[in-house]
This record gives sequence, structure tokens and C-alpha cells, in this order.
Amino acid sequence: SPLPIPIQQPLLSQTTASEIDSAYLSPAIGGGGDWFERTSIGGYGELHLNQGDKEQIDFHRFVLFVNHSFSDRVKFFSELELEHSLSGDGKPGEVELEQAYIEFLLDDDWSVRAGQYLLPLGILNETHEPDTFYGVERNNVEKNIIPTTWWERGVMLSKNLESGLGFDFGVHSGLSVTTDLSSSRAFQVRGGRQKVAEASASDYAASFRARYSGIPGLTLTGFANYQNDIAPDSEEDNSALLVGASAVYQEGGFGIRALVAHWDIDGQSFEDNDADSQWGSYVEPSYRWTFGDQAVGVFGRYSHYEYARGAGNSRGGEFDEYTVGV
Repeated sequence: SPLPIPIQQPLLSQTTASEIDSAYLSPAIGGGGDWFERTSIGGYGELHLNQGDKEQIDFHRFVLFVNHSFSDRVKFFSELELEHSLSGDGKPGEVELEQAYIEFLLDDDWSVRAGQYLLPLGILNETHEPDTFYGVERNNVEKNIIPTTWWERGVMLSKNLESGLGFDFGVHSGLSVTTDLSSSRAFQVRGGRQKVAEASASDYAASFRARYSGIPGLTLTGFANYQNDIAPDSEEDNSALLVGASAVYQEGGFGIRALVAHWDIDGQSFEDNDADSQWGSYVEPSYRWTFGDQAVGVFGRYSHYEYARGAGNSRGGEFDEYTVGV
């Protein structure tokens, strides 16, 4: 059955806001009926088998969605995840609340969401179910630079225009990157995700995305994130700005995705450790053959990224990756 959450950048087709409501909230539309008629439950799982340098089998994640429509205008969305099958002290996994927010649909295609939500950055951060991207693992550019999957607690305002233009603007909690050179996550943006778990609220952050989907099959975005202090435990002023852009195009069986994202981080300690500029980009052409409701696709991806790697390699790393798959 279809996913019970809105997909803003679908892989298979262009989808309008009204179609999303119809496909993913039905029959939970309107305020009538019993509560269970207005509640939807869904989810997904990923079981990974890796061979080669890392011979490992892992139930990477198991995710449950529970959503509820209080009325045509007030809806609740939640996402609960178990990573690596087993959590607890000394265990490899975690239980995480990725999303829990109320969305208010206003007049003239305005909406507001309040609570814990995925930030509108990149291609995968909001839409990362296994059948919406190519490859077993999520690409390392969005994983290490953006860093996907990234959620915060705050308020976000969204607007859709009939021309296909739209924007999202949110004010929310932020990252807490460590500058401790003994840490394996020193100066690493991904390591600064607090996941809204007794997170520091001493400094704010904000995200913005402009999007265009007025041409069938094409989605273009420009996005930015500002951190008032990306390393609040440091004595320095470490303001930071992420800027990026993405393009997704699908015409018949042919598809292509491209993304670039760059962090500019203030502070002498980040500069001394070559961590003040962290960025990456990738391009991914693909082709898909469909057989009824089934499909087979092939893809290739070239990625380049530079980011801090923490203790033992505090001066960061630069990588070129070539990935092919079916």
C-alpha cells in the first residue's frame, strides 16, 4: 500500500499537493467517522547484506508511521525507527523518534507544521524510503555533508503556487559539532546531530528551500541552512552556512539526479583543521524498464566530497566515488 506520508520529490512521477492528500491520507480525510477511519498506519524496513571489505548482514532500519487526520485542516504525522535491530547499552542500534508534528493547512495553499520534522534540505532527507532512490546505502554526499537523515524541533511555514513554485522556511534547533580532537567525530557535521534528545537550545538555526516543479518530470530546488553556532560547547563563535541545489528529472525510463552542497564554517579551530569548508556533489543518471506494476532499473553515480573525519585524521578527507548498480 502507498506510504502514508507526503512525498514531495517522488522518483516515479510528479505529484501535486492535492494528489498527495488523496493518495496518502485517504480515507483519513475530513473530521467525520470514528478515529480509526481517520488514522493511517504504515512503514518500511531495510535488510542489508554487504560483501567484500565488510562482510555483514544487518536489519539496518525498521520504521513505523502513525498518522491521524483531526480534520481537513489539522493533521498529525509521526515516524518511529529502530536502527540495527537491537538497541540498549553497548548494543549497535538506537530507537529514534524521527518525526512527530502537527500540520495546519491554511488558505491559499499555505501550511504550517510545528513539532519534530525532517529539514527540507537535499533530495533524500525528507524522502528516503528504499524504493525512492537507487543503491543499497544512501549516497555519501547527502549522508556526510547535509547530513541525511537530519531532523530538528521547531516551526516551518510552506507555500505552494499554481506556477509550480513553492518555498519552505523553518526556525528550529541546531547542530552541536564537537571540536575535541580526541573524538572520532571532531569537526564532523554529521556527528553534530543532536536528534532532539535533551539537545542544547542555547542557539538557533533556520532552513530555507525554494522549489520548482512546473515542468512535468522536473524538480529543481535551492536550499540553505544557517547555524548561529554550530559548535556551542566551543569558546569561539562558530556560525555556519550550508547552501546547495538539486535537480531531479524523469522522462519515460530515463532519469537523472544531481546535487551540490557546501558548508562555510567560521572559527579558528575549524580553519586550523581544514574543516571550515566541507562540501560535496554527485550526478546520477539511470534508466528504468517497467513491466506492469514492476520495474527494473540500472544506474551509475559519480560523487566527490570533502569533510572532516575526526580523531586520527583531523585534517579531513577528500573522496571520489564511482557507483553502479541494478
